[in-house]
Amino acid sequence: MPVLASIKPLEWENSFFALNSGLLDFSVPQPLSSEQLTAFDVVQAKLHSQQTAEIDALSALGFQLVEGEADLSLTISGTQRQSGIRIARTEHIAQLRAVASEAFAQSRFRAPWYQPGDSGRFYAQWIENAVRGSFDHQCLLAMDEAGAMEGFVSLRELSDGEARIGLLATLPQARGKGVGKRLVQAAADWCQARRLTRLRVATQLSNLAALRLYLASGASLDSTAYWLYR
Repeated sequence: MPVLASIKPLEWENSFFALNSGLLDFSVPQPLSSEQLTAFDVVQAKLHSQQTAEIDALSALGFQLVEGEADLSLTISGTQRQSGIRIARTEHIAQLRAVASEAFAQSRFRAPWYQPGDSGRFYAQWIENAVRGSFDHQCLLAMDEAGAMEGFVSLRELSDGEARIGLLATLPQARGKGVGKRLVQAAADWCQARRLTRLRVATQLSNLAALRLYLASGASLDSTAYWLYR
């Protein structure tokens, strides 16, 4: 079957990674040619996992599977304020960048499409932007009784009464202490304070620990998708 899509340049990513990359836009259907594809260093595509015919068609054009993604949502009701939760400030950025760079070193921004270290740089910049209120609107910290950081979660308010978790990570020394669940509950409380009704989050299908965390926190699995690159 022919692939009907346009290619939308990814301007921010192109500037950050020094690549000419684009994303297939299936909402603007038009025949996709090899000449259009070869004009880019990387072309990304995201499809629902049940779109098997479209995935096969992209594979025939040279696209390769990069990773699977799960999208989950949590209905906000009856949240409780969590202890040890603080709003991240600029003085926390250096530590947050270091933690994010390590925690998200493996992602879809990987070789052979991207350079070693690109993934860590990308997510380090993401969490800094969240602290500064750019893209994600806020970053919350989980702190222990001594005031040491145990983890963080970034949040973005959407336009439809919903919010989305951007990044969530627990520091290695704090794992096994329920910090992840405390951060999800803090994110839900953040939503309730803003009269938001639903909290969404996406994670890699291979990240079983994250999937278990969100499901144990009351989230429902809404959809799964695949990222493919050419």
